[in-house]
Amino acid sequence: MAAPLISPSILSADFARLGEEVRAIDEAGCDWIHVDVMDGHYVPNLTIGPGVVKALRPHTAKPFDVHLMVSPVDNWLEAFAEAGADIITVHPEAGPHVHRTVQAIKGLGKKAGISLNPATPAKMLDYLIDDIDLVLVMSVNPGFGGQSFISSQLRKIEAVRKMIDKTGRAIHLEVDGGVDPTTARQCVDAGADVLVAGSATFKGGPGCYAANIAALKGPEGVSA
Repeated sequence: MAAPLISPSILSADFARLGEEVRAIDEAGCDWIHVDVMDGHYVPNLTIGPGVVKALRPHTAKPFDVHLMVSPVDNWLEAFAEAGADIITVHPEAGPHVHRTVQAIKGLGKKAGISLNPATPAKMLDYLIDDIDLVLVMSVNPGFGGQSFISSQLRKIEAVRKMIDKTGRAIHLEVDGGVDPTTARQCVDAGADVLVAGSATFKGGPGCYAANIAALKGPEGVSA
């Protein structure tokens, strides 16, 4: 089994040194950079906008994995695409026509993801799975970093993995929330191939990032 891709959430980085932090996790061996965008409306927190994404883009060539926790979401797609997002992930509850939102992301030349909150069933993907590139299962309620993993989401990861396998398409299955070396193994065993980790990546400072990422990847070896 290949090691999972690791997408550190910069929500847990030192915001006073974001450019340096992005370079540090890049050099430490991360695969993607996860950018949590929150609007204080769809989720109870306020984070960063497209201007920050644009400022960070020159600091790494790694894919920017942008998770939009904003509503209405369609108004922001073009701005984040132009800022340098490679993957844009949205919640089906964040706009009136999520299929149209997916089409708009693809029309901007970006990969499209759908995020499922803990109470959002896997069945929500029934009429979207053939059009998307990524499914993000939230294993905490979105809005804040540092929360504990909700173990019931392992069943959802398993269900989504079966749905993906039936399509025969190369769709990533990502998990975000409470991911540490222990829960990372559980997520991978359930079918995840991308892990978002904020606190578990950034703990201990830059000198620890490579070891933290290696611990999340586990014994499977170098990711494909």
